[in-house]
Amino acid sequence: MAQNVKTPIYLDNAATTRCDPRVVEAMLPYFTEEYGNPGSRNHRFGWASEAAVDTAREQIAALIGAQPKEIVFTSGSTEGNNLAIKGVAGMYAKAGTGQTARGHIITAMHEHKATLDPCKRLQKEGFDVTYLEPGADGIITAEMVRKAMREDTILVTIMWANNELGTINEVPEIGAVCREKSVIFHTDATQWVGKMPTDVERDNIDLMTFSGHKMYGPKGVGGIYVRRRRPRVRLVAQIEGGGQERGIRSGTLNVTGIVGLGKAAELCKQEMDSDQQRLLALRNRLETGLSEAMEHVHVNGHRERRLPNITNISFGFVEGEGLMMAIKDICCSSGSACTSASLEPSYVLKSLGIGDDLAHSSLRLSMGRWTTEAEIEFAIEKITWAVNHLRDLSPLYDMYKEGIDINAIEWQNH
Repeated sequence: MAQNVKTPIYLDNAATTRCDPRVVEAMLPYFTEEYGNPGSRNHRFGWASEAAVDTAREQIAALIGAQPKEIVFTSGSTEGNNLAIKGVAGMYAKAGTGQTARGHIITAMHEHKATLDPCKRLQKEGFDVTYLEPGADGIITAEMVRKAMREDTILVTIMWANNELGTINEVPEIGAVCREKSVIFHTDATQWVGKMPTDVERDNIDLMTFSGHKMYGPKGVGGIYVRRRRPRVRLVAQIEGGGQERGIRSGTLNVTGIVGLGKAAELCKQEMDSDQQRLLALRNRLETGLSEAMEHVHVNGHRERRLPNITNISFGFVEGEGLMMAIKDICCSSGSACTSASLEPSYVLKSLGIGDDLAHSSLRLSMGRWTTEAEIEFAIEKITWAVNHLRDLSPLYDMYKEGIDINAIEWQNH
């Protein structure tokens, strides 16, 4: 067994990352010393907080190639996605009477629930929504979006990188199609921002959501990029009140969290290249180690077009819940962290055409800034032991080894 590893080990960085100690250090003064409300414009405490928020806006804008005024702070990507999708629908809706829809929206079947559920809500309110089906590789292409376009399409919302697979959709190309058709393009970039190079101008993005806790910042804070020119995107506010954030998102700003988000963005920009290279090496070692140690190890999604820090692997002839119980020393996910409490197989994997058996036996393993080589070796050994142990207990695996075609068996129901 790999030595010098403190258990449990954390391989669930796609669910949330550890807050970088340098981020915590930047935040600390804004709990107890610089505690003013940035809306208090008549004293030093308010001015100091406002200046800190402005600095964070600049740090985030520098990370994504935007202007500081185009950053609107939110509580995270779930709120950001709701604001983008419902905000566009409310602003650009058609009249819609009788059989006529209020507008057409394009998204994908394997988006995060924070996109799918707002789209379903809008369907109930009279909008038409097209849910694109990804290929077996998990990719949504620009051509798929082009074919789904209609005269009444008002919004395309496609995530940049999938949260369960790490697969990367053709976002800049999709943005170019939307620009050509004068359709607003939103991307949920929760898993992307801070890990991969981003330039909202080059990448043809009108709206983009991101979250602090996916990029070594604090939980409960995030943002949305809202394009201000060519074209100027307008949104109907979803939270109304004091008119903060140019009236797009009211509420007293979470200054402490915003300072942390800004510092996290600055660090991600500085360390992106080295983080990418190190994480890619760790992911490749993990996949190679598991594939060489066992048969029937399936890496899900496109093998090349994916983030360097996420792998989704299915293990044939293994029951998923049993596998999770057998690797308690490894903190990982059997699907999206938001839905892993469910015993249903991952809807993301099923959208790729993966059968229930393999979908049930999948693990999402995601590395981060503090993942070590020793932890990866530990994971390889522990998962290999667990899979082999469970297969030894599996009558289906015995039948497979005897040459029986499992798929040809006709099971009788009693």
